[in-house]
Amino acid sequence: MIYILHEEAHKATFTIKGDLHKYIVKVRRHKVGDELYFRSKEDIKTLHKYEITDVDGRSLEVRLISSTLLEVKSSKNLHIGWCVIDVKSIEKVLPSLNEIGVSKISFIYCDRSQKNFKLDFNRFERILDASMEQCGRTSTMEFDTYKNIDEFIKEFPKTKVFDFCDTVLEDGGDFETVLIGCEGGFSKNERELLKSQDIFRLDTPMVLRSESAVMAVASKILL
Repeated sequence: MIYILHEEAHKATFTIKGDLHKYIVKVRRHKVGDELYFRSKEDIKTLHKYEITDVDGRSLEVRLISSTLLEVKSSKNLHIGWCVIDVKSIEKVLPSLNEIGVSKISFIYCDRSQKNFKLDFNRFERILDASMEQCGRTSTMEFDTYKNIDEFIKEFPKTKVFDFCDTVLEDGGDFETVLIGCEGGFSKNERELLKSQDIFRLDTPMVLRSESAVMAVASKILL
């Protein structure tokens, strides 16, 4: 864990109880005199260094040593338009997409998306909080939704599309927004709608699942 998110990070002293106390003392084996790093969501760009001053069976006390402005974020921005798939599959790769540096995901209910999949952005944010603590990132990934691909393309007309074609994505591609389909790919009507967009594929003979494609494309562009 690179830092801990805590609403009291910035105070001269504060007390930690509950599950976080158990994690710090019993899992991480920290003791009096050890130093910990904290950030708060309200001012996440500032990194606070604290010293553990007292530990007992139910709580621990920390004292502020220093506060430093320190941002950790990707040097590139990538906005992914992702046609909705099984939420469990989305949740599995969200931490990795966060670590890679994806800046925003727009979830799109395309023709082959199952409409019963409900997106819980509050749960997504909790997953990302844990990921940010682990990888050190300080920029928050954004989420939104679109009713269909047509609506998304109208708002982002320069979107590049991952699909079957002859054009292979090279390293360091100049991307800001990319569209990736759900399981089964785009429908005939959607392909007709997207025919004027720049379309690319990855250099592999294998057919990728939607979540594998998202990971591979994001890695290719951002890393």
